[in-house]
Amino acid sequence: MDPLRADRLLAIVALTLLGVGCVYVLWPFMSSLAWAAILASTCWPALLWLDRMLKGRRVWSASLVTALITLVVLGPVTALAFGLADSMAQLGRGVSELMNSGLPDAPAWLRDVPLIGQSLFEYWQRLAHDGKRLMTELSKLADPAQKLALDTGRMVGKGVVDLGLSVFLAFFLFLHGEALAVRLRVALSRLAGARSGYLIDITQGTVNGVIYGILGTALAQGVLASIGFLIAGVPGAMLLGVVTFFFSVVPVGPPLVWGGSAIWLFQQGELGWAVFVAVWGFFLVSTVDNVIKPFIISRGSRLPFAVVLLGVLGGVLAFGVIGVFLGPTLLALGYRLLSEWTTSDTPAPD
Repeated sequence: MDPLRADRLLAIVALTLLGVGCVYVLWPFMSSLAWAAILASTCWPALLWLDRMLKGRRVWSASLVTALITLVVLGPVTALAFGLADSMAQLGRGVSELMNSGLPDAPAWLRDVPLIGQSLFEYWQRLAHDGKRLMTELSKLADPAQKLALDTGRMVGKGVVDLGLSVFLAFFLFLHGEALAVRLRVALSRLAGARSGYLIDITQGTVNGVIYGILGTALAQGVLASIGFLIAGVPGAMLLGVVTFFFSVVPVGPPLVWGGSAIWLFQQGELGWAVFVAVWGFFLVSTVDNVIKPFIISRGSRLPFAVVLLGVLGGVLAFGVIGVFLGPTLLALGYRLLSEWTTSDTPAPD
């Protein structure tokens, strides 16, 4: 074999092994790195504005932006995580009290539920007047409930750690973002040629549209809903806030949560608090979804509902809590780039 060709082959093999080794080492942190890059790209205009205000003191401007991200993103997620843990603890205490005191009689309105109301009413009544059977049914749920609680706590804890690590990494991306951007543009220009700048613009617009228009409004709705539920004294307020966050990607999703809470309060005889929750949900929670979200998305990119929904659900399954943010962003970006690649009449940039 030609010595020059052999040297090139060995160099390629060595570089390949080096690349595989680097990916293997960084693999546990890939989700945090990806989210840190998304945060840095999204918040870059704010960083430049602060940089001008502070006369080029990049360390100070990067620190302030990182602190803002911690307050806006990491803070609510951590609060919701602790609230979820508290709700699980309350659920456990409620089950213990139920096992000790027994099940009360079924409410009369349960009979009026279409199709299944009468069956549910009779089943409830049998459990209410048969303590042994109630204990048997609850014991069947004990092990699955305990496993679910442990898995949920583990996933939430890992998600908070991943988000904290991504915010930490974003600080360094803010410090050295220009140099990394130059290298990225050079790499993309070698791969995509003259279209590299066009693809970068599409990427930035898609990421901003998802972060601001979908995930940002979903987080705002979840936080606002939790505050309203806490004020009204709704049980499991933090858990309902998490549900509102997930339902935000579904059309007319949040009204199902705050509307159901208002109905529950009304049935409990709390007419004033029921009206408060309904007004709070309509004028604050739903205003974010119906007014702010369409305005922001129109400035970025419009995406099919299925892409966002599958991104949220698949992101949670793949990455845990951080997948709520990372999943729809990656899926939306892949969808947009695939659309551009498969559109034959897309004009090439000059």
